[in-house]
Amino acid sequence: MPTVHGQLEPAGGLVRDVVRWYADAARDLPWRRPGTSPYAVLVSEVMLQQTPAARVVQPFSAWLARWPAVADLAGAPSGEAVRQWGRLGYPRRALRLHAAALACVERHGGAVPSTVAELEALPGVGRYTARAVAAFAFGVRVPVVDVNVRRVVARAVEGVAQGPVTVGIRDLALVAGLLPAGGDGVPAPLASVALMELGALVCTARTPHCSACPVAGRCAWRLAGAPPWQGPARRAQSYAGTDRFVRGRLLAVLRDSPLPVEASALDVVWAEPVQRARALAGLVADGLANALPDGTFTLPGAVEPTTATPATPAPPATPATSPAAEHLEAASPGPHVTPTAAVTPTAAAEHLRAASPSPCPRVG
Repeated sequence: MPTVHGQLEPAGGLVRDVVRWYADAARDLPWRRPGTSPYAVLVSEVMLQQTPAARVVQPFSAWLARWPAVADLAGAPSGEAVRQWGRLGYPRRALRLHAAALACVERHGGAVPSTVAELEALPGVGRYTARAVAAFAFGVRVPVVDVNVRRVVARAVEGVAQGPVTVGIRDLALVAGLLPAGGDGVPAPLASVALMELGALVCTARTPHCSACPVAGRCAWRLAGAPPWQGPARRAQSYAGTDRFVRGRLLAVLRDSPLPVEASALDVVWAEPVQRARALAGLVADGLANALPDGTFTLPGAVEPTTATPATPAPPATPATSPAAEHLEAASPGPHVTPTAAVTPTAAAEHLRAASPSPCPRVG
């Protein structure tokens, strides 16, 4: 693949150095390859939310093999999107992606819209995802700020160890001021993906690899002596044993069964009946499961067959493990754990040929 060497001199110092580094250090990820459609970029961005890129590669490829176009996904039941999502985590993203596909078909003739405003109007598409798709799929000059970009800018520009927990208008404006104008040979989307990659691979949250950083010599944080973070501590959140953990186990049973699942098959997944019922109620309330009149459960959009078959043999009932269905009506969805994992870098520098006639950078 061609590199961008020789085209970077007119760009600003920090961006120039980061993009030059990216030309040699970028990972070869499938959503960065030439010919990736705007729909595929949207799929990658939704999957990459709160999920490391390495975990997304296989599900992303399998998803596009099954539904290569927006209309293909929109024509499938929402429950099949949840099933295909597998163990990627945070399965409500599958429902939102399916809803966004329906909206693209209904409002945009089966195409992914190209403007930030239209993208933000899609179900489940927020500030970051809208800007990422606009930039990486359509070459729009717009700041794309995930936690990786925000951390790089916090250290290199502001001289602090960490950026804010949430990205606000001020953060967008700060990063927008760093983006090249477009007439200097470096497309703005290329600068964004390069900053993301630097944050994901080098300027990491806990153990930054400053010796490998292309902007270490101009980093305000290092020049200030790398002062520690003075804000509130950011505690890692547990997963095992939480309601989200139990929801995942219950959903796996529904996902693995083509037929409605008996409550007894869900009872064996988690022994504690109150938490199990609360987690199951949460799945139903979130639209990730359907509770059928006969007491069985399915993924959303599934057609109820005449005869239901348990997903697994039901064990003998015991007083300690009552059927999940008995608790469902009385249970209410418990709070879900909000992750703090960094969003990994996204989108394809290769797409930038649409944003600029200059050659695409070499990836990987």
